[in-house]
Amino acid sequence: MSLSLVQSRAQVALEAAAVTVEVHLANGLPSFTLVGLADVEVKEARERVRSALQNCGLEFPHNKRITVNLAPADLPKDSGRFDLPIALGILAASGQVSASRLAGWEFAGELSLSGELRPVRGALAMSVALYTAGASTRLVLPPGSAEEAALVPGARVYRAKHLLDVVRQFPPEGEAEASEGWSQVVTDVKAGEETGLDLADVKGHAGAKRALEIAAAGGHSMLLMGPPGSGKSMLAQRFAGLLPAMTVDEALESAAVASLSGRFSLERWAVRPTCAPHHSASAVALVGGGSPPRPGEISLAHHGVLFLDELPEFPRAALEALREPLETGHITIARAARRAEFPARFQFVGAMNPCPCGFLGAPHKACRCTPDQVSRYQGKLSGPLLDRIDLHVEVPSLPAQQLLEAPPGESTVAIRARCAAARALAMQRQGKANHALQGKEIDQHARLAEAAGIFLQTASARLGWSARSTHRVLKVARTVADLAGSAQTEVAHVAEAVQYRRGLTAHA
Repeated sequence: MSLSLVQSRAQVALEAAAVTVEVHLANGLPSFTLVGLADVEVKEARERVRSALQNCGLEFPHNKRITVNLAPADLPKDSGRFDLPIALGILAASGQVSASRLAGWEFAGELSLSGELRPVRGALAMSVALYTAGASTRLVLPPGSAEEAALVPGARVYRAKHLLDVVRQFPPEGEAEASEGWSQVVTDVKAGEETGLDLADVKGHAGAKRALEIAAAGGHSMLLMGPPGSGKSMLAQRFAGLLPAMTVDEALESAAVASLSGRFSLERWAVRPTCAPHHSASAVALVGGGSPPRPGEISLAHHGVLFLDELPEFPRAALEALREPLETGHITIARAARRAEFPARFQFVGAMNPCPCGFLGAPHKACRCTPDQVSRYQGKLSGPLLDRIDLHVEVPSLPAQQLLEAPPGESTVAIRARCAAARALAMQRQGKANHALQGKEIDQHARLAEAAGIFLQTASARLGWSARSTHRVLKVARTVADLAGSAQTEVAHVAEAVQYRRGLTAHA
């Protein structure tokens, strides 16, 4: 048979779209044509496949006109993932493997010139796509990629080290041959280990630790402000340890983004990521972009923590790009050629100095900045961005005596238990964390006591809050009530939440 069909998948953002590799051998002037909106690295597969087949002792049809079509034709294809299905399509069309036996299988893998298979990006997304569709299709992937794909529950994944390992499984006649490089992969990976950073290492700062607890319990964003060396980075680096354990779906979503960027490792399975880009990062590096679109740091921090140290030093365009994902939990990258959407439900933690020199309000050193310099420095953070940050927390410097003599604080394990209990209350009540409440859900689940409502109205009017700020304070107050085990949101809970909206303006 001179026509064969082999199934594979293309990576478009986080979606693994089905692709049929159609190979036709015909008489005529010898040529090798590849069509179907293939990028440069896909077209280079012609030379890789030709050399791999020859070096494996397989027959390459030199005297035929070879046409390879990657359908659908309007779907962009990139990377070397189509090397293996193209090679199998040529072998099936020339009768060297069974075309009928390839049905019910999907293949992806880059070929070396010797026929060895190399890993591809986005293998986990391929397996997730099959899992979502409820398909019983079997996947064949190279080492490194197969282990990723096998993390999906119920996935049928086979690992092949070499092109010949795959060829021996689909002979034109007879039974499949055993091969050392061919095996079914069943990955039973336990959650990876945390970084080991413990909040007990941070001495003092009871107020900041309380804010971390509230943020972890309700999923709230946070801004830490204080002089250099006061402990802002120490607190932020230990924040991820307070978050609840990841569910299987959350772990799969987080790992799929990391796999697409080539950053996934089995050791970090089900561990909430903490991304801390340098303040010189561009808006594209932060939110994603490029051609084809790639996820940025906010998507790599999906279901984890995005920590931006020296927040005012980031480019203004990069900071303003955070406004949409902080509100919606996803980012849409629109370009002339294509449009891509990536998840970005992260917990934001920012850190900044109160002024350019950093010592405004510090007891041990005088600030040398003028009021105009302080105003310009703090003005680098726009009002709409600050409006979307739930907790504004001051982190003062500790006296040397307290730093040296204070006993260790409460451990991460103890605080995480309280955060998990409060988060469980919210999930039981409303099916989502408090920070995700929207519209009428806030009125329905906040359960604001009458006196607390009056107090909140007074505070909102006197402090000049926007409607968004008022709602965010109400959601923080609901989290404080959950930590206290209270069914209603009382005045004390609202009063504590109000304190966390005054950190930055205190220095204006």
